[in-house]
Amino acid sequence: MVGNIRWVLVRRRLSTVAWHLIALIGALAMILPLVWMISASLQTMAQVVSFPPSWIPNPFAWENYPAALTFLPFGLYFRNTLYVTAVVIVGDLMSNVLAAYGFARFRFWGRDLLFASLLSMLMLPGIVRLIPTYLLFHQLHWINTFAPLMVPAFFGSPFYLFLLRQFFLGIPDDLTDAARIDGCSELDILWRIVLPLAKPALATVAIFSFQASWNDFMGPMIFLTDERLRTVALGLHSFRGLPYMNSLYNQLMAASTVMVVPVLLVFAFFQRHFVQGVTLTGIRG
Repeated sequence: MVGNIRWVLVRRRLSTVAWHLIALIGALAMILPLVWMISASLQTMAQVVSFPPSWIPNPFAWENYPAALTFLPFGLYFRNTLYVTAVVIVGDLMSNVLAAYGFARFRFWGRDLLFASLLSMLMLPGIVRLIPTYLLFHQLHWINTFAPLMVPAFFGSPFYLFLLRQFFLGIPDDLTDAARIDGCSELDILWRIVLPLAKPALATVAIFSFQASWNDFMGPMIFLTDERLRTVALGLHSFRGLPYMNSLYNQLMAASTVMVVPVLLVFAFFQRHFVQGVTLTGIRG
């Protein structure tokens, strides 16, 4: 009997170790490109093209960063990207919070059908809407402006709407009912009760919105033609398209590293809220 119990405990420990090894291997496989990008950004071209590859720069070529960021006006590209991203985050939070609160708290005819119709838009690829969207923005004379990148955020997103609605459904009705008895309006309830409790969900939407806008390439590529309006993603594409880019590969990796750093920092600072928000939004349907 004792031997069987010991064997069961050993099997459980071996299973735990095996799963940890699998997770570690998967994590290493995913982080390897990032490590190579950072390593190549600090190497000379002779080290980058050497075989076998050199993972540790010797010496560290720190001059790649100022050279890469001044070769093209990346300072301007970063300002453009920060401006667009900030407006998009505000638009996504404002529009989706209001719509999600309405779907979660109000009873009206056709609510579930309307919500299902909104979710069905997730199955429609963005490339299908590209031509009619371009024609619409062309008629509005918004081509070669930031408006096509920012204005749609103020009309909601089915994915963010779903996340916030699921979280709002998990907030007890007793809290909002008590606020109504005290004379609070729906906007007061949303601002004073629901939003303070929804910080994890709001952080989740903000991170997703930041990442999508910061890394967006298709939108700026289609709607922006003026070089002064380029975003970081378009700047990297321009860098990559240079005819002599093979001799500047290390500088391209330096510029790419600088572009990735803000996304990593945002996720690092808001990781706890992000994980909590993703977990809690799926509890109640």
